[in-house]
Amino acid sequence: MKGMTTRQLSLMALLTAIALAIHVAEAQIPAPVPIPGVKLGLANIITVYAVFTLGAGPACMILAARILLGSLFAGQAISLLYSLAGGLLCLLAMLPLRKVLTRKQIWVSSVIGAIFHNVGQILVAIVVTGTPAIASYFPVLLLSGIAAGLFTGFAAQALIARMDKRKKQ
Repeated sequence: MKGMTTRQLSLMALLTAIALAIHVAEAQIPAPVPIPGVKLGLANIITVYAVFTLGAGPACMILAARILLGSLFAGQAISLLYSLAGGLLCLLAMLPLRKVLTRKQIWVSSVIGAIFHNVGQILVAIVVTGTPAIASYFPVLLLSGIAAGLFTGFAAQALIARMDKRKKQ
């Protein structure tokens, strides 16, 4: 946190709180489809926003805090493993893309991040259960991840565009 201004730290805290609130609220909403493991991942809008506006370090801290606190609030320790693996791979996939994508292509990063998030979750499921056959479920998660990534990506892109406009005013 050395070299970080109070304003930057406050923004990170606010974004973490927003992401956590979205995460908790989404957990209370029935899944859009009755397929285990499929959800929109609306808190990822904040992750994408942080990656493209704040950079690697702050985005990583916001994501880590949201995952840790979200797992504590959910009361399921095993969800921490799935979320950490998925979140870390998602972040590692998105970070290099922020240097090559334009503001109108941010949604692409979200889709790729969602795919890598699913890869992380499948890998953890295989390790936890000792059942490599779980990988056969990946195509289902891939399709839902692409759809969720599109939705959250376009939402994050719209949020960034809106905030950019506000800064210019």
